Amino acid sequence: MADKTDNEKGLPKIALVVIVLAVVGIAAFIIFGQRQKFEPVVAGADSIDFTLPDLSGNQKSLKDYRGKVVFLNFWATWCKPCEEEMPSMQALYQAFAGQPFEIVAVSVDKDGPEVVKAYAAKYGLTFTVLHDRKGSVKETYKTTGVPETFIVDQNGVIAEKVWGPRDWSEPSSYATIVDLLKNGPKPRESYKTVRK
Repeated sequence: MADKTDNEKGLPKIALVVIVLAVVGIAAFIIFGQRQKFEPVVAGADSIDFTLPDLSGNQKSLKDYRGKVVFLNFWATWCKPCEEEMPSMQALYQAFAGQPFEIVAVSVDKDGPEVVKAYAAKYGLTFTVLHDRKGSVKETYKTTGVPETFIVDQNGVIAEKVWGPRDWSEPSSYATIVDLLKNGPKPRESYKTVRK
């Protein structure tokens, strides 16, 4: 009889411990799970600095272009929409030559730099091409695919985010760039994210 009483007293203690552990586990999941929640980088946010090699192996940082309007584009050699977009990006770069404007095209190719170099040569790209072979900058910017473009104002704030390809030779496509070059940065809340 003594054994039965001890078991009856022990069972509620075990049940209580299990309940407490379950509550603590759920609370931890809720708290830490929120931190892992995917929230893409959007217009109005500060751009995130990074350093990557260019096609000559020289290290370049986004902060090197502060004071200019920066066209930050994520792309890949295997991406068909990127291939269609590149000629208009080159035309855009040439159209704004001599102005405080820079294109920084970040390749997310996992292949070696020779693949990216060959692609840049094939399309006659003369703007800055960086190689994010490990995908760390892509992850930092939480891109959902390629191409994805961020227009960064002179203060390093993302003025416009564009998901998908765009014909950058169309005046409506580069209106934000023209406005920033002519009138300077705007309030963050006026900046926009655009889905293609």
